[in-house]
Amino acid sequence: MQTVLLDFHTRVQEVNQYFEFMEMLIQETTKSPMSADNGEQKITAIDSRLAKILKANAFLLLYNLVESTMRNAIEAIFAEISSKKISFNSLRTEIKKIVIYNFKNRSPDKVHSKIKDISLDIITAGFNSRELFSGNVTRKVITETARNYGFSFDTDYSKTKHGEHLEDIMDHRNDLAHGNKSFAEVGQKVSIEDLLKVKEEVIEYLQQILQNIQDYLEKQEYLDKSIQSP
Repeated sequence: MQTVLLDFHTRVQEVNQYFEFMEMLIQETTKSPMSADNGEQKITAIDSRLAKILKANAFLLLYNLVESTMRNAIEAIFAEISSKKISFNSLRTEIKKIVIYNFKNRSPDKVHSKIKDISLDIITAGFNSRELFSGNVTRKVITETARNYGFSFDTDYSKTKHGEHLEDIMDHRNDLAHGNKSFAEVGQKVSIEDLLKVKEEVIEYLQQILQNIQDYLEKQEYLDKSIQSP
């Protein structure tokens, strides 16, 4: 889980650096170099269209942070179970269902070489992190994921708004990725002030979800508590 947290903080730093630069450009405290008609460089404030493009691009960075964080966190759950050599029979029912679903969607030719002890290896043999989420991470998806795995999705609403902006971030990301809208179209609908507020709430939301997952792992809440330890 420490690797997940390190990656998260690295990506948060990237997002913050971009937002700081974008804010300076748009508010004209920093100006961009442009070529004059005679070929010489001149310094000028950015135009409104470029400001819209910069704001739209911010949604791509935020979505990258959201999906990578959740994917890494789920990978950490499977890595923890595997490293502790937890058997399938010891897992809580919700995790068993996920393991079975993952496994039944794998070709026998691809998984048989990974299995030496089926009670242990079945857990990770069918897991493929690339199939997690696939460009559609919203608050609803994170909540459903939390229920499926058994970790808490509760956060401090006053700081996180419980991730209510994630669906808009995903929609903007998908519109841009699939060419449904131009960057200028997406960027014209949001102010820099609103974007900064959304960024802070999203970062705080993800940070609290990660803390919930860390607590979940430390307390081994992936185990079936009805099974008594010997």
